[in-house]
Amino acid sequence: MANVDDALILVNPREVLEEIIAAVPLDTRKNLTIIGSLAVGLRYENQIQGMAVRTKDADCLLSPRMEAVDAGRAIAEELIRAGWTPDTTNPLNVPGDQYTPMDELPVVRLCPPNGAKWFMELLAVPEAPQDTGRTFEKLPTSIGYFVLPSFGSLAVAAFDPEHRMSISIARPEMMALANMLGHPEILPKTMSRPFHGREIKRSNKDLGRVLAIALLAERELEDALLSWPDAWLTALEAVYPDDFSNQVIRAGDGIRALLSPEHVADFDEAHHTCVYGLLSSNPPTKEKLRLAGERLLEDAINPLMVKLPGIAGGYSV
Repeated sequence: MANVDDALILVNPREVLEEIIAAVPLDTRKNLTIIGSLAVGLRYENQIQGMAVRTKDADCLLSPRMEAVDAGRAIAEELIRAGWTPDTTNPLNVPGDQYTPMDELPVVRLCPPNGAKWFMELLAVPEAPQDTGRTFEKLPTSIGYFVLPSFGSLAVAAFDPEHRMSISIARPEMMALANMLGHPEILPKTMSRPFHGREIKRSNKDLGRVLAIALLAERELEDALLSWPDAWLTALEAVYPDDFSNQVIRAGDGIRALLSPEHVADFDEAHHTCVYGLLSSNPPTKEKLRLAGERLLEDAINPLMVKLPGIAGGYSV
């Protein structure tokens, strides 16, 4: 297992984005949206001392689905020709062949040729709104076979992105919503690697990311969260037209659970991932992170519930 401090490194978001833009074929940039820590770091780079975020991957989301595999293959081949190589920190990240079972093929994680320890990871939006779980498509390349994974809420992350430096960047409120939809409850499954010395539940890491984004948004603009419910409503209506009400109802369940008295240990894990991850340059106390979560409920999650026909009021912790 790779050392945890090797897995999470400080990167400059703008420098990483410039390197990605230079490497990605021009005709595939329209299919690419930057998500994850890199996107958050770019959006709030003025708040981050030294313009650095602690991460190991640059998550790149491909859309629409009908073009994702071809665009992913074109991007991977261009990177390979330019000297990018598969990430070697994970011994399982070895390309397979046409006979390798789907569940044994690695995700496309390619490291730049300059020796940097971060890697670019390719993901795809779901084929249909009802695809709420994890799905895979085979991605053949000149160095072997990979898979292009998709997760149910990724279509929300790609909704109405910002456009900067000739590429799309996911909006922070959409990344927060995607993470919430992906974790309506706290499950026992842990991350594949320790997070700065601790075993962390995947739900706690991703829900902690939601609190981190909310805190950064408020640091930039005091009333930032008040605009999120309308933006979320628009996204949910567009992405889940046949399951809209259910998505609205469950959107905040994971955050409510994380802030509840029954999940103190889970909140501690979420705080740990913020302190040693996205908020490492200005780490909040547990009290400040919890207050950010309570304001998120009051200013965004509960008002979203109120906008749903037939709902007379929101929830509270």
